[in-house]
Amino acid sequence: MQRPIEVMGEGLGHPEGPDMLPDGRVVFVETYTSDVKVWEEGKGISVYGYCGGGTNACIVGSDGDVYVTQNGGTVGAWKARDQVTPSIQRIRPDGTVSYVATEIDGVPLNAPNDLAFGPNGSLYFTDSGEWDQVNKPDPSRIFEVFPDGTGRVLQELEPVYTNGCAVDPDGSVVWVESYTLEVRRRRPDGTIEHICTLPDGHIPDGFKLDAEGNYWITGFMSGVIDVIAPDGTYLDYLECPYVPLNCCFDGTDMWVTDFGEITEVTAEAPMVGRLLRVRLGVEGMQPFRGAIA
Repeated sequence: MQRPIEVMGEGLGHPEGPDMLPDGRVVFVETYTSDVKVWEEGKGISVYGYCGGGTNACIVGSDGDVYVTQNGGTVGAWKARDQVTPSIQRIRPDGTVSYVATEIDGVPLNAPNDLAFGPNGSLYFTDSGEWDQVNKPDPSRIFEVFPDGTGRVLQELEPVYTNGCAVDPDGSVVWVESYTLEVRRRRPDGTIEHICTLPDGHIPDGFKLDAEGNYWITGFMSGVIDVIAPDGTYLDYLECPYVPLNCCFDGTDMWVTDFGEITEVTAEAPMVGRLLRVRLGVEGMQPFRGAIA
């Protein structure tokens, strides 16, 4: 499918993980500047908070704080100027940054990637490790942080590079695996289901759910967003050049963070990314919100 796409901001360094603030502003991370940024109608893009390291994604909590996955700035070819501890960080509305967790149940965090709240108020996030499709050096994990701040390893996996994650209306945790191109689901009873395998070359990154429960999965370097039904049926794809990294719904619009016109990831940190608004005409699912003590 094709839909009208507006460029709302450009010259960005690896923008990722967008979400909607209650006042209608779009908040997203910019990995190569270690920032969380915000887009506002009539004002454009500005800094919301400086986190150091490598900011991977963010989500707005019910407490008004923005929760951030922080890989530390040591993952991949690019290295952050100010490296920090891999963690989940929190940004208050005044821009103050603090740590929510650097380890969960005694397990140090390696490279947190994407995150989502569930209907139970828990915060779920993927921990991917180092990106290396050949050697696959690190295990992949999914963590759950309870509202009281404690947590657990929800799922220990092979080195599959767990990436984007979301939560179904029934509380099932869904994630994508960038090495295997698989989409998988963990039911509340712990059962693991294979949903589908994406087409060759469609390396899954981030994704969100529409109001029908379908998954809109950004394809790294594929130039499309794949649309998958909850049962794994391939429904369609949205043309979205160049390198869509993640997305979020805003009513019937979709915001997409795009890496820009590149063909490979290097240490040079190209500032060619874009923030896009797609007039999708598809209603998004209202995301769950929560807060961590």
